[in-house]
Amino acid sequence: MPRRKIGEFSAGTINALKLNISVGTPIYIADSNIEHMKSSHLEDFKKYGNDIETIIASPDYIGKNVRDDSIEFVKEYVLNGDFVKVAVRISLQNIYYARSLYTLNPTRVKNFIAKGTLINLTSNQNIV
Repeated sequence: MPRRKIGEFSAGTINALKLNISVGTPIYIADSNIEHMKSSHLEDFKKYGNDIETIIASPDYIGKNVRDDSIEFVKEYVLNGDFVKVAVRISLQNIYYARSLYTLNPTRVKNFIAKGTLINLTSNQNIV
């Protein structure tokens, strides 16, 4: 499968993270990305792999990882108690790809929110 578009950057995400990209910049996924997700976090992928587009389209939290410069889209699944992250990174060709999908430790999520590393979109409606 060639790459396929699975989402795009919203004005809220761009403004909140101070990204230097245009609204509507596409986010893609390719077979190599899916294989990486499966090989790294198979159980998480089985459980949430079909939700990647939803997580990107309507995350509860967003952040920017300073270590690898990835954009983090995090969705809270209240019934399961899971926080699921989709990490998006830019390729050498300046194309954004969903690279990782996995659940986060809830305690770490709360620490990231407290430090401002993750921005809670549900309480900051003015930036969405």
